[in-house]
This record gives sequence, C-alpha cells and structure tokens, in this order.
Amino acid sequence: MVAVETVGAIEVEERIPKEARRILHSLASEWSDVADSRALEVVQLKGAMTNQVFQINWRVDGMRDRKVLVRIYGEGVDLLFDRADEIRAFELVSRHGQGPRLLGRFTNGRVEEFIHARTLSAADLRDPEISALVASKLREFHDLDMPGPTKVMLWDKLRNWLKTAKGLCSSQEAEEFHFDALDEEINTLEKLLSRDGQRIGFCHNDLQYGNIMMDEETRQITIIDYEYAGFNPISYDIANHFCEMAADYHTDTPHILDYNKYPDLEERRKFVEMYLKSSGEEQTKEEIESILNSIEHYTLASHLVWGLWGIISEHVNEIDFDYMEYARQRFEQFWLKKTAIFQSQPFQS
Repeated sequence: MVAVETVGAIEVEERIPKEARRILHSLASEWSDVADSRALEVVQLKGAMTNQVFQINWRVDGMRDRKVLVRIYGEGVDLLFDRADEIRAFELVSRHGQGPRLLGRFTNGRVEEFIHARTLSAADLRDPEISALVASKLREFHDLDMPGPTKVMLWDKLRNWLKTAKGLCSSQEAEEFHFDALDEEINTLEKLLSRDGQRIGFCHNDLQYGNIMMDEETRQITIIDYEYAGFNPISYDIANHFCEMAADYHTDTPHILDYNKYPDLEERRKFVEMYLKSSGEEQTKEEIESILNSIEHYTLASHLVWGLWGIISEHVNEIDFDYMEYARQRFEQFWLKKTAIFQSQPFQS
C-alpha cells in the first residue's frame, strides 16, 4: 500500500501552491455534488522520489469522495529530463486511454485525474498473476503509436547524465564512482548491445511498482508517470523492471536494495512468454531465449542509468531519500555483474 500523510488545514497553503489551489477550487466548483470547493483534504503520498504527490479529497454525501492528484515537480529535476517532453508524453499517452487525464497545469506542477485503483506494492511484482498482467500491459505500452523518430534515447541519456554528474560532484565522489572509466564503459556497452533487428518500442523506462496501478475489480493495469519515457530497446525496459524488484520504497530504509529478490530464470521466462503471447504473436524457444539473454545484458545499462540518477539527485533534490547510498548500490551491481554476465551469456544478435 502507498504510505500517506494527512496534511493539516494550516499546512495546505504552505504545501499546495496558490496557482494549484485556484485550479482545484475551479474544478470542484463545477461538481454539483461538492458543497464547498474549498473544504478539501490534502494527503501526501509517500514513495515518490522525483516529485511530491498529493491526493486531494472533497467529501461527498452518498458516494465516494471526489479526488484528484496534485504533482509538484522536484527541485532541480530538469537536469534529469525535459519537462516539456514529459508533459507531451503524458498528454499523448492519455489520448491513447493509457493513463490519467491532465486536469490543469501550474508553474511547478500539474493536477491529474485520480485513478480509482491501488498502487502496487513491492510484493505484488512477485505475484505470478499480477506479473502476467503487467507483462501484457507493458507490451501494449511499447506498441503505442507515438509521434516522432524511434531513435533509441538510452545512450545519449547516459552520456548527458554522466556529464551532469561530473559537473556536480566533488573530486572525491568522481574518484569513488570511477567517473574516469565510465565514458569507455558506456561506449563499450553501446557497441555490444546495439544490434540490427532489436525490438524498439515506446518505453516507460522507470517501471517500478509505484508506477503501476491495478483496479481490484477489473484487474486492469494502468502504467503512470512518464518523466523518463521514450523510445528504447524493449529489453532495456524489461531489464529495468526486473531490477526494480530488488527495491521496496516503503520501508524505513527505502534506499536499500536486496538483489536476492531479482527474479529467477523461470520468473523472467514466464514474463517474456506472457509479453509475447499477449499480442497473439507466435513465439519460438529461440526468440524467447534471445530476449532473455538481451535483458540480462541491459541490466548493466539500468544500473548505470540509476546510479547516475542517484548522484545527480543527491545534489539537486531535497526529498528525504539517501540518493548517494542508492547510487553506490547500483554501481556496485554494475561492476559486480559486468564480467560475469558477458562471460556466461555472450550477447546474441
């Protein structure tokens, strides 16, 4: 379940910007079942690590409350992604019926439709039924007809984030994280993993459990939050999802990762089989094995991406999360797994 913190009435003006409050009052004024548009309850949702997210409730007699979400953008996160691109993706995905509607925008955030579904928990990702539903929805997401060139964004993103991290870090931090070696590591990975015939799709690129919602009645899955979305190899997106199974962001130590929870080969195979099967596609044993092999290699890119994300976030984001220790764990996994993965599973084109 998502951890929540109810914000007192006195705090509302401090936590919710005036622009956002005007949008909220305007929305609620149009709802005939809301007696007082200003009589709202604000609940902060915990677990977000890029933005602050608030659930806004208006009490309604005779039916469930009226609800919306307010998302306040994190400080300095424009170094990590282009906000205009994220808004564009949000609106396009919404038009495809794949996510919440945009209800309003203000200077440092937006108001979104509230989806009446629950956010998944870390444990849900290991549930075979739920995992199969996620696999099917991810295939649907990858196949969205999005405008623009289908250019892989992963490698440029890595180089840009490395440059940004170098500009923010002390010499001691740069030495600790082996920044002098990372340019070559990125170049090597790109050469080894960039192959003709790879499946490229519109990827979420941050498919942790907090970005997946499920309607308990219909079992419908909704993927939310598109800050990092863009075209990439689908194997990278699935690899990133598997890596997220090591995390539980709702503990007392949300930055601590447990890679004993990384899915075993059978779990990974079932996910890939459902991913392919969901579109009615014929699947061969050779293709399944090839994708599984590719996914394992792309876990290395995922560790680099989120390691750099952690370092940058430590220097620009004030959210209470130990970004630097998180980064250490991701880089540790990269160096630990790199040689073993390429020795045991030579990349298959």
